[in-house]
Amino acid sequence: MTMFRSVLFVAAALVAAPAAAQTPEEVAAAALDAAPVWDGHNDVPIQLRGRWNNAIADFDFEDTTDTGPEHSEGRTMHTDLARLRQGKVGAQFWSVYVSADLKEPEAVQATIEQIDVTRRLIDKYPGDLALALTADDVERAVANGKIASLIGMEGGHSIGSSLGVLRQMHAIGARYMTLTHSKNTPWADSATDTPAHDGLTDFGKDVVREMNRLGMLVDLSHVSEKTMHDALDVAQAPVIFSHSGARAINGHARNVPDSVLARLPENGGIVMVVALPGFLSEPARQWFGNRQAEKARLEALWQGQPEAVTSQLTAWDAANPLPQATISDMVDHIDHVRKLAGIESIGIGGDYDGMPSGPVGMEDVSGYPALFVELARRGYSRAELEQISYRNMMRVLRAAEARAIAAAAQSPIETVGPKWGSGED
Repeated sequence: MTMFRSVLFVAAALVAAPAAAQTPEEVAAAALDAAPVWDGHNDVPIQLRGRWNNAIADFDFEDTTDTGPEHSEGRTMHTDLARLRQGKVGAQFWSVYVSADLKEPEAVQATIEQIDVTRRLIDKYPGDLALALTADDVERAVANGKIASLIGMEGGHSIGSSLGVLRQMHAIGARYMTLTHSKNTPWADSATDTPAHDGLTDFGKDVVREMNRLGMLVDLSHVSEKTMHDALDVAQAPVIFSHSGARAINGHARNVPDSVLARLPENGGIVMVVALPGFLSEPARQWFGNRQAEKARLEALWQGQPEAVTSQLTAWDAANPLPQATISDMVDHIDHVRKLAGIESIGIGGDYDGMPSGPVGMEDVSGYPALFVELARRGYSRAELEQISYRNMMRVLRAAEARAIAAAAQSPIETVGPKWGSGED
């Protein structure tokens, strides 16, 4: 073979050789660079209320790793600016949760205070955070290297059974509302309360309609299965589950049943898969049930002797360690949502700072890249990872906004809700 032919042969071989396959780490990194995580639920605002009574002049959000046992929660916060950057978070729904035990008028006030402290926190860090009220705002913030900051209300008790209050919450920045939290509202059943309405009441259906008219996302985490179906029957825009798993993988009532997953493609909604271990790992869910039963047994055996109950429950804990949830468990939920509802129906909703810890390897918000590496290991393409991290949620918000534009000529719904605190339908 002549020298000339040898050179041609080598050159042709180099051209024909396939490019080296990217590692899962490389695929995940490329996806998150192009489409950073848009997280559906983070509870920093209630940490600000519980730990600092919403006085944040001296609160350092650059680094919260010193927020340990000396504070009321007794654990280190999961979220700060440094770890959000580490976690490749580009957009965040901050949850303005208030206790479902509050009477409705008190819940309304507390929610306004939580929206206020969230907006003050965003304003305090203009180099890192940007208030986002629209999809365009999110895109602009991400393009400028800031974390787009949206506000989500966790629990319909926060509107005091008033569509007027709902409209004003939207006006001051709320862009989704979870229809219930842990307890029923006077117009909707919760997943974790005794059913009172068989789903949504007529007023509850008007809440969904008015949210669609406003362009406010309807969040179905925390609601009963019947409420989920009623909302899907009424909704004219995609719904979200801001922080839920798949009930077929973990049977907790907070997770989404297959009957609802099957309806999501038609609606266009998404399940933003949660990182809370008790919702991810079925052995962990069983452990919590067993521990609750053991505590009840000990309290029956040792009535009036709380020290005996405490010491024996401590011994039970030592003999029965809590099964740990893993990143792989979280991906199992994502796999299941994909199987039933498709890749377009998946997002991420960590629930950080609203739980004791995330799964092993994702204990705080810095752990999202590890989740996407595991997804890549399971064969998810870069394009699919970008859908999960960011693009599905962007599509949903734009669809909600499009619905509001289409309904611009419609008058506000004026249905009068149940009397505050009465439970009347």
